[in-house]
Amino acid sequence: MSKQHQEIRLHGHLDDTIEYFAMAAAPDAYSRYFFEAGNDELRFFSPGNEFILQSDRISHRGNGGSFCEYMFGVDQPLADLAKTEVRNRLILYGTFYKGDGSQLDFTSKTDGQNSYEQLFFEGNATVNYFFFMTGSVSGKLQEQQENIARLLGKTLKRSEGVGFGDDTALLDEIYSLLGHRSSLYLIKLVHKKHRRYHDTFKELYFEYKTIPDHEFARLQELADEFEIDRYQQERIRIDVMYKHPDNQRIVDEYKNILIECNLKGSINQLENARLTRLKTLSVRNKIPAALFYTLDKMLKHDKLVDLDEQDYLAETRQVLEGIFFTEAQIDASITSEDMSLLLHAKRQASENRDHTFDHILLETGKACDERIHEGADLSLLEHFSYIITYFDRYDNTSAVINQLAFMESVRFGEEHIRSLLGNKKAFDELDPKLWRELFFQQLFENKYLGQFGRKKVACLQKGLTQIEDGGLTIKALVDQLRLIDKEERLNTILLSHVKERIRNFYSKYNTRVEQEALLVEIADELYNKGLYTGDIPLGQFHNVVVNIKKEVVYIHNLLPRIIAERDTSLREDFLDNSGLDRFYVEELEREYFTLNNLDLENLYSIRKGLAD
Repeated sequence: MSKQHQEIRLHGHLDDTIEYFAMAAAPDAYSRYFFEAGNDELRFFSPGNEFILQSDRISHRGNGGSFCEYMFGVDQPLADLAKTEVRNRLILYGTFYKGDGSQLDFTSKTDGQNSYEQLFFEGNATVNYFFFMTGSVSGKLQEQQENIARLLGKTLKRSEGVGFGDDTALLDEIYSLLGHRSSLYLIKLVHKKHRRYHDTFKELYFEYKTIPDHEFARLQELADEFEIDRYQQERIRIDVMYKHPDNQRIVDEYKNILIECNLKGSINQLENARLTRLKTLSVRNKIPAALFYTLDKMLKHDKLVDLDEQDYLAETRQVLEGIFFTEAQIDASITSEDMSLLLHAKRQASENRDHTFDHILLETGKACDERIHEGADLSLLEHFSYIITYFDRYDNTSAVINQLAFMESVRFGEEHIRSLLGNKKAFDELDPKLWRELFFQQLFENKYLGQFGRKKVACLQKGLTQIEDGGLTIKALVDQLRLIDKEERLNTILLSHVKERIRNFYSKYNTRVEQEALLVEIADELYNKGLYTGDIPLGQFHNVVVNIKKEVVYIHNLLPRIIAERDTSLREDFLDNSGLDRFYVEELEREYFTLNNLDLENLYSIRKGLAD
């Protein structure tokens, strides 16, 4: 139970950008005078401490520090990243990490200042806190700061009260750790424009997940009106997307695997398979790749890859060195075979999330610049540009095809088809087999490619060939893909509503009469909700019902047996022959394990057959 104390709160607005909440908590807070206004500044103070809000900056002296919730763009030490309960960034004035970052160095140089722009750039983009105190700590400033770290550090880094709330719980939580005669002063600064952008984006994202063009345009108008720079927009959007429960689970699982691998210094094949599955799932769920790139960079993912197993890296070095670093009299022009080998190596590096490949390329680019600066022939730069152009074509093509394969309702128009046709022509000039080998062969073998993704990719592959042969127009192919997309969206809607209606109203749905009655009710419900107004294809409806029956059989009959007997082959046999999407079945498994309080590690070990 928190200690008894009084609170005084002061709330106001510095201007149309900065809002402040200042709180003083003490046993006799009502008899204290802790602020004064004048000379275009607002000053908060206690003996030996002050915090000043000016028109363009904050300044401070005395003890205390600042804290905020971690978000994308805020450097997070591995020590904090590895502790799942750590949520907040804590900075104590005059305190620095020593050499290797394992220990803190406390100094008496605690005074300082910061502009609001820098404050919301280095800390949280929307809400940041500052605090100072009297009582409970004494001595020189560095001694006070060290005592504050011991007294409050763990709580401030873990508190869930940091954010947009009224701060009552946060104030109680902190004050409960202080002595009875202590005083605590807490100032919260809110960036109103960033907050408005945050709330608007959150509302849209949580409603639509894929925000419609007209809504995104409205969001962009808001950013332009408030003059929010692109980096801050990205931080805020990614923070919101990360906090969506569906996304956070995937990203946190990816993060936890990487942390475990960092601690032991390597990644084994099973862990690599799990990371691959999560990355593929992230594409399907439209999770921003920046979240994963940030984790890979922070956790030095490329350092954990066993280079002895990566023959394609050795081949890449050999090709690049043969082209760029041989003697001038040796023909250094790149051949079609060389380029094909590099493209296959790039594909393998992408599948393994192996950033070493990019490092090799970067090293080569730097070496090119140095050689040309020293007087080498400019053809060296032409060769390197030739490679980069093909790599850009690969990245663009791979991104478009993978989005089509794994994402619902992806925007896919005639401009995408024209771009793919141009890239296909370029790859065909190297080797007619490259197009299939680079972009379709592994994709069709991917066990996570769902039934509708497979339909769309097959339609695209066939359609591009027909367009080249003159048997199909670009518009006709776009129309074919949109029909499949429409079928996929209807399938998702039907699956959700049919399952809900069966769960609540139907104990049996086996006979055709029962299914026809169910179809009539579902059609009425979708029409009334404005979700679907056309005729529901009978075949598609019956297919959804059949899949629900398969799902019931799996959850109630097969999965308990698979878990009990750890029978990976039985699971794989069902997945290969049931026609159900692997993503969907894995989500059912996770829900089953969660509902029955089972250890998810056992589920991962059952899936090991796939990883091997």
